[in-house]
Amino acid sequence: MNTKMMNQKNAMVFCTMKAPLLGMRLLILFFLIVVPMMAMAQKPDKNFHIFLCFGQSNMEAGARPAEQDKDFNDPRFQFLAAVDMPRMQREMGKWYTAVPPICREGNNMGPVDFFGRKMIESIDEKYRIGVINVSVAGAKIQLWDKDDYKEYIDNERDWMKAIVKNYGGNPYQRLVDMARIAMKDGVIKGILIHQGESNSDDPKWPERVKKIYDDLCRDLNFKKKDVPLLAGELKHQEQGGVCCQTCLKRCQTLISSRQRIARVLATSFISAQRACVHLAIVMLSRCLNCTNTSFANPKAVRGLFLT
Repeated sequence: MNTKMMNQKNAMVFCTMKAPLLGMRLLILFFLIVVPMMAMAQKPDKNFHIFLCFGQSNMEAGARPAEQDKDFNDPRFQFLAAVDMPRMQREMGKWYTAVPPICREGNNMGPVDFFGRKMIESIDEKYRIGVINVSVAGAKIQLWDKDDYKEYIDNERDWMKAIVKNYGGNPYQRLVDMARIAMKDGVIKGILIHQGESNSDDPKWPERVKKIYDDLCRDLNFKKKDVPLLAGELKHQEQGGVCCQTCLKRCQTLISSRQRIARVLATSFISAQRACVHLAIVMLSRCLNCTNTSFANPKAVRGLFLT
């Protein structure tokens, strides 16, 4: 065998021996560099504070935005779409800048919009705010009870059934499913509810709300001390409201039953529409500078969350 052939043979043997060693080194580098980077990318951002929202028409957002409210486009306030919005090219389960509507395509603006807007104005720039809104106009609180929703919606009006169909027929489960997606990206910091007009004469409302809150904490593995419940008041009597006094008493019952967990958010300082239960868009601008407790006044609520 000549020298040239021997050199070629030795080179082949060397490469054959080196290949496994090179592969092992690459594998080690993968685990040392790539895997930790992937883990970091999948870790929720502790500065991304997310709020679960549900209720009926006011929470669904029926107020038409004023001119000064239409140009909002700050990516620090985002929403996770709970339904597909094909006309706006939005897909369920994905995050978008909170340009309204943030509930469903046919909605406008509501308390959640201005809660988020005011929060990002008032907290450190390192924080972001996210919301998930699963609301249904006219619905009783039973619609979000995972055990009673089916019997309730089966006996409701067709137009409400059509809304509920957007949530797969089960708004509670849709809220839970979206929350699980959101928890991969941030931290759930609170649950906002504005509901009660349709339960204004229901003495069991506090315990119904408590059950839903308990179910959410159990199904999403929340510690109640870390995820408070915030209940918004309804339109006040002096504004022509027909539900507030009864609901206010029930909210007080809810507070006493939940102690530090529940808070009532006042609406007495805001304007309302002519309808006996609906809040007006003026509430949104007034909330920006208010000193009372409200969805849009983070001075009153941010201490519950920024910990």
